[in-house]
Amino acid sequence: MGIFDGLPVSPDKEYLREEISRIDESWAAARFDSLPHVVHILTSKDREGEIEFLKQQSDVVEEVVDEVVHHYHSGFNKAIQNYSQILRLFSESTESIGVLKVDLGEAKRRLSSRNKQLHQLWYRSVTLRHIISLLDQIEGISKVPARIEKLISEKQYYAAVQFHVQSMLMLEREGLQMVGALQDVRSELTKLRGVLFYKVLEDLHAHLYNKGEYSSAALSLHEREDEVPTTTAVVFSNSQSLSRRTRQLKGDNQFGIHGDGSFRAGSIDGGSSIDGPDEEGNPELHDEATSDGHSTSARANGDVKGVPHQMPTWLQHSTPDEFLETIKKSDAPLHVKYLQTMVECLCMLRKVAAAGAMICQRLRPTLHDIITSKIKTHAEVVNSSRSGIGQAARAAAAGQHSIKGQLESYHLPKQKRQNGISVAGTLLAASPVSPVMAPAGKAQAAAKDLLNSILDAVVQIFENHVVVGELLELKSSQQADMNTPKSMQTDININPDSESSQVTGGYSIGFSLTVLQSECQQLICEILRATPEAASADAAVQTARFASKAPSKDKRDSSEEGLTFAFRFTDATISVPNQGVDLIRQGWSRKGPNVLQEGYGSAAVLPEQGIYLAASVYRPVIQFTDKVASMLPKKYSQLSNDGLLAFVENFVKDHFLPTMFVDYRKGVQQAISSPAAFRPRAHAAASYTPSIEKGRPVLQGLLAIDFLAKEVLGWAQAMPKFAGDLAKYVQTFLERTYERCRTSYMEAVLEKQSYMLIGRYDIEQLMRLDPASAYLPNAFGQSNMETHASDGENYEVELELSELLLNLRPIKQDNLIRDDNKLILLASLSDSLEYVAESIERLGETTFNAPNQIEGTGQNRHRRTSSAPARDLASFVDEYRKLAIDCLKVLRIEMQLETIFHMQEMTNREYMEDQDAEEPDDFIISLTAQITRRDEEMAPFVSALKRNYIFGGICSVAANASVRALADMKCINLFGVQQICRNSIALEQALAAIPAINSEGVQQRLDHVRTYYELLNMPFEALLAFITEHEHLFTAAEYANLIKVQVPGREIPADAKDRVSEILSR
Repeated sequence: MGIFDGLPVSPDKEYLREEISRIDESWAAARFDSLPHVVHILTSKDREGEIEFLKQQSDVVEEVVDEVVHHYHSGFNKAIQNYSQILRLFSESTESIGVLKVDLGEAKRRLSSRNKQLHQLWYRSVTLRHIISLLDQIEGISKVPARIEKLISEKQYYAAVQFHVQSMLMLEREGLQMVGALQDVRSELTKLRGVLFYKVLEDLHAHLYNKGEYSSAALSLHEREDEVPTTTAVVFSNSQSLSRRTRQLKGDNQFGIHGDGSFRAGSIDGGSSIDGPDEEGNPELHDEATSDGHSTSARANGDVKGVPHQMPTWLQHSTPDEFLETIKKSDAPLHVKYLQTMVECLCMLRKVAAAGAMICQRLRPTLHDIITSKIKTHAEVVNSSRSGIGQAARAAAAGQHSIKGQLESYHLPKQKRQNGISVAGTLLAASPVSPVMAPAGKAQAAAKDLLNSILDAVVQIFENHVVVGELLELKSSQQADMNTPKSMQTDININPDSESSQVTGGYSIGFSLTVLQSECQQLICEILRATPEAASADAAVQTARFASKAPSKDKRDSSEEGLTFAFRFTDATISVPNQGVDLIRQGWSRKGPNVLQEGYGSAAVLPEQGIYLAASVYRPVIQFTDKVASMLPKKYSQLSNDGLLAFVENFVKDHFLPTMFVDYRKGVQQAISSPAAFRPRAHAAASYTPSIEKGRPVLQGLLAIDFLAKEVLGWAQAMPKFAGDLAKYVQTFLERTYERCRTSYMEAVLEKQSYMLIGRYDIEQLMRLDPASAYLPNAFGQSNMETHASDGENYEVELELSELLLNLRPIKQDNLIRDDNKLILLASLSDSLEYVAESIERLGETTFNAPNQIEGTGQNRHRRTSSAPARDLASFVDEYRKLAIDCLKVLRIEMQLETIFHMQEMTNREYMEDQDAEEPDDFIISLTAQITRRDEEMAPFVSALKRNYIFGGICSVAANASVRALADMKCINLFGVQQICRNSIALEQALAAIPAINSEGVQQRLDHVRTYYELLNMPFEALLAFITEHEHLFTAAEYANLIKVQVPGREIPADAKDRVSEILSR
């Protein structure tokens, strides 16, 4: 039965469960009906047995009930006892309350009879307690100065400031104001206020420039990530953390404590002249000024983070307040929390204006010291690395200059001219910059590395200034809203838009950014050797525009909120309250000019300095500007638009680019006007090599132009924004060089027949269809092989071109280029033009056709220019290739005309020889000697394919001229035929000796000539049989000439011409 499943039955009586399970569930029904069971027993045959079964079930149930009662018996007893105890307690409480009511009534009656006396006693006890409390406070206050000094020595500045503020509040209470014993304590606390301010300011100053104990740089060396330091990591003495200017002020005791503990007029205390008029404001204001502590520090980097919800070590002795809770809950980095703590201390001391003025005063000299120190450190590292380089490595590195990156990497050729001066030295002399100042030179790399390291340090410093500047502005604005006297608004030398800066002593994020960029600009000017006039002319106009005033050199005050970043070589002026003006001017007038005259010592790091280092300055400045823009609050976002980057871009545009253009234009002019610029190399290699490193004999002038163009495009890669302007410079240089090349070309070909022929339309078209044009460099970058048809059509083109040239006979010698030097110049000029065209084409593709890139992170103004410069360069590439092709065409036509000039001698002589031919004719000897000589002279200057093009047209012209010469002969004998065959053999040998020419083609064409003339030795009938079998081997006119010429001993019938015509007409 399921209802009895949970009964507590002992394990030794498990049989009871089986017995109970046999009992029908109807016995356990909520409304039990006994009638069915009675009827069942009465109608049963074995009534006694049924009754006995019911008794057994009853015994089982009783036994189970006994087990349950035995199991729960103790619990029942305990519950009954507890209930009895509760009843007893309620009864006793009722009786006690009754007695208490009686006692209270009696006490009320008695107290009411002595009410006045009790009130007097109570008042007296309160007064005594108050007196005792005041005495305790007096005793505690007397110990405060010593405790504050102890906290200061432990660098628990916030706790010390807390004690000081609380103690001053106690001293202002009504009961303690007249206590004479506390006057000395009040005086000591007043002095400690100045000491605290000085200590807090020094620590804040150290951490602003990453020199403090909790700076990010120090923590990265001495603390693991996500750990709160418990011990001091780095300790700096006061002399190390102060700038030169501040150390001098300390020497003058303007911030020092005298032996008597007093401060002079310049000291920072309650009566200091640098204290702003907000010094005596509400002391509890600091508790209300911490709400923005976390959001202000959110911009700082998180390289070193404090453990969240854990109190930093410098606040361990502080009294818990709202600011401590904010710091504890903040997730800001540890150094940001420390900066927040120092600013909070200044706010509690009512020294925001004084601190801002001092930060302004020390910003420039401190930054100058930091930059100078980093340069010295960098110089030591460079010198130590140089000492490990051997003499051999330095000598090898000194003679090399390569353009790296996306530019084609190449080494300067090492060949020498006749005078012994190397071509590499000539190229370097053509460049307006030394190898170390070239785009990939050592000076560029050194300047970029140096500037990157310094600008990274400046970015970290500015990051701290953003944190401190926002906090100071926030707290000063809160103080000004609550407690600024109206008299402060008069007689203050500030701009109308810098109301918040007067409360912070002239300090703001805009001012710090202005000074930081100004120092960086001065460093850049030192690197570039730029003068103030070269840097400030355009900047003065910008200053006037942003300040809405006319530019004036005498105006000393500038708007720091608008960042009128006039890059002048003078200290930036600031606006401060009246009380601090004298001190600021005094400090600046003593040290400021000397700082600017000292310089930074960058010459110790850089191999050279000069205007060409602007290329290495450009990219670090872009990265610096993008980083600064990402850190600026929204209201200062405009400041990133005009600053260091604007100066560099204006300098590049107004000074660097014009200077570069003039220098390189002069270099180009010298390179192309030199007498040796277009003089082929006298001692070139025996064979042509396509590699410039292995001695490709490019003309010195064009090699220099290619070198200069690569350098200019190297500057374009360093400064992508100005790539379009630099590409125009390259185009100008290429245009002048092209004109000079064209002039040299015209000097060689002027009034020559070959030059005039290539300009004829019919010959130009035939030369374009000539299969040999496949060896030409196509000006449009397409393959010439696609334009040619079958061999038959090619032969017809060659034949037609030969016919046109042969029709020009007689060729006069004056119309030919007889000077071999001019031919060599044309060959060398063609190869040099092709070299420059290929080089410029590659440079244009890699420099301008690459995908658009952004130099910064999120600045669209730094995008590369469009592909228009690449298209312009491509047009120059086409012009150079066209001129190179014209040179080759002239050479090819010239050699063909030279061949015709010699071969036309065949028509002026009779071939009636009387002996066997042992030597070729004189004109053949002259022609073959000229071919061999010119091939040997041109071999070092043109490739094998181009030599094939130049000399490849000789064979077809010579063969056609030989065949056509028969028409002009009246008679010829067998020895004359042998002489002509000997001429063809000599010509074949001369042409086959040229490696670039296909000897099989030459043999085939000249065999055709020999076959033609050997037909003269056949009888007429045999000739007819040959014509019948080879009717297409020669033309009808050529077969007719065979019959027309008189051959001794050969009989020609009268109808010979008709019979030949009949055979050819079939």
